[in-house]
Amino acid sequence: MLMNLATKLIASHLESGDLTPGAEIALRVDQTLTQDATGTLVMQELEALGLDRTHAEVSVQYVDHNLLQADERNAEDHDFLRSACERFGIWYSKAGNGVSHPTHMQRFGKPGKTMVGSDSHTPAAGSLGMLAIGVGGLEVALAIAGRPVYLRMPEIWGVELTGELPPWCSAKDVILEMLRRHSVKGGVGRIIEYYGPGLENLAAMDRHVIANMGAELGATTSVFPADDAVREFLRAEDREDDFEELRADPGATYDVTEHIDLSTIEPLIAMPSAPDKVVPVSEVAGEPVSQVVVGSSANPGLRDFAIVAAMVAGRQTDAAVSFDVNPSSRQILADLTDMGATTDLIKAGARIHQSGCMGCIGIGQAPATGHNSLRTFPRNFPGRSGTKEDSVWLCSPETAAASALTGRITDPRAWASENNVDYPALRLPQRSAVNRAMLTPPPDRDERTELVRGPNISSLPEFEPLPDRLEAPVLLKVGDDISTDDISPAGARALPYRSNIPKLAEFSFTRVDATYPDRATDPHIIVGGENYGQGSSREHAAIAPRYLGLRLVIAKSFARIHWQNLANFGVVPLEFGDPADYDLIDEGDELDIDGLREAIATRPSFTIRNTTKGTEIEVRHRMSKRQVDTVLAGGIIPQLAS
Repeated sequence: MLMNLATKLIASHLESGDLTPGAEIALRVDQTLTQDATGTLVMQELEALGLDRTHAEVSVQYVDHNLLQADERNAEDHDFLRSACERFGIWYSKAGNGVSHPTHMQRFGKPGKTMVGSDSHTPAAGSLGMLAIGVGGLEVALAIAGRPVYLRMPEIWGVELTGELPPWCSAKDVILEMLRRHSVKGGVGRIIEYYGPGLENLAAMDRHVIANMGAELGATTSVFPADDAVREFLRAEDREDDFEELRADPGATYDVTEHIDLSTIEPLIAMPSAPDKVVPVSEVAGEPVSQVVVGSSANPGLRDFAIVAAMVAGRQTDAAVSFDVNPSSRQILADLTDMGATTDLIKAGARIHQSGCMGCIGIGQAPATGHNSLRTFPRNFPGRSGTKEDSVWLCSPETAAASALTGRITDPRAWASENNVDYPALRLPQRSAVNRAMLTPPPDRDERTELVRGPNISSLPEFEPLPDRLEAPVLLKVGDDISTDDISPAGARALPYRSNIPKLAEFSFTRVDATYPDRATDPHIIVGGENYGQGSSREHAAIAPRYLGLRLVIAKSFARIHWQNLANFGVVPLEFGDPADYDLIDEGDELDIDGLREAIATRPSFTIRNTTKGTEIEVRHRMSKRQVDTVLAGGIIPQLAS
């Protein structure tokens, strides 16, 4: 049987289930990735599970999100994470070493391996021929403990690339084109596999850009073949021995197909405030810009910074623009410095920040209200930048550099023509400045290290089983595309409490309704629209509202990771049988479900009664028996403890 690459990777790690799209499957996990914004909960979950030492081949904890130490809380979290890594046998990447995804790719990524990560951009590792999936932290904890990861077998979406990108366009424009065509829901229930002759001119880090932002399409993950480009990348990282060639079988088929002629790509930009509001840069050229930020996991490669440095070399960025550069890893900063590119950036007016996510997660670099900020980031959800009324645009490094120089959104092709500039011919080093100094390996033996707990680190809340009858108010009704940033905000105010669920819960839904935490009753219900819970994988968006009494969410549809996170913490995720019935429930209505436990255990659809309006509405769930058992128990932790 001829197989595409994604199916090969799944089949080689399949522990249960079959390859029929929609069927629940269980996959063996080789590697795990956690970062500090989600990892503290993972470590608390490992403690609750009674784990002695990781069962995965490689587990790595990165400190890349909340790096600003304005007070003691972040430092306390870092100490807690370091002690937990010693206790559970996990690699520890120190603050400032780099963003998890490119750093993991440099140091640990291997073709043919599976990986789960408590970060929605974990699929970036698909650039190396890995099957890498973003999941909730509790699922990562279970994988560290040696359990498989469960998911619905996705459709495989084959995207054939032909041609070659024209000058002044790069990989970011490719994934923006995918978002322009298919929206943030286009990849739901699918793995995107890229293939074809167009790959010959896309380096491994270019592929990382595309795989990373597959998360913005809602895809389960993205996969590229492990070919000469991957071999070259691993050779530069002194890891060529880790290379294994992996490709789809010639003639393999896909459930869905797509074609992109790279030669037709033009500079694109996502307008505020969604990654799929994509238009050609030429259509919005001239809009004033006050901030340009280069970096993040969405454009993390040496090339992405070097092209910006080459464009601004010998020039000065516009006086009205804050030009910020966030190196994605300490190693890339060293390479840029060896090339002289760091000096070019500094002389052009760049503010060089530490290696980490920074403004991408709203930690510093918040833009001024009413001013445009251009970023090479993966997301521009409202308020994610740290500014409530922000105006964030997503673009390529080329567009970012041209706009920083002019002070207005600028098509880099137009800038080059006006300034008689040829597309820079970059001379990147054949060998990377390999940096292992800030990676702490796990102890050789299983040591019972005491966890270092500061006063801001709480224990996991204890949740009771699902009641048989649920009478509760609809405390909140929200629209389409509510993100986990809307549910549990990131940023410098909330994220320092990521290890303190009672305190973090006070921020729940405050971007949508500032009164929600004070009004929360136990139990209560939330009603949502399409794609509820899109974006970040952070399970805080499930556990914090659950702490406040959320027991049930009824939505038109759910984003995959958040849907699973709700079930993991005992919150019932239901969908309207008829999406139009969304209009039949208002905020403040009282809903009554008698026999709830039996209903979700024995049938996929049932009715709920709106006692306020005297009507009945049909709802359904897509949970497997495994998930139903988890919800009935009140979540995975109480289920395993019983």
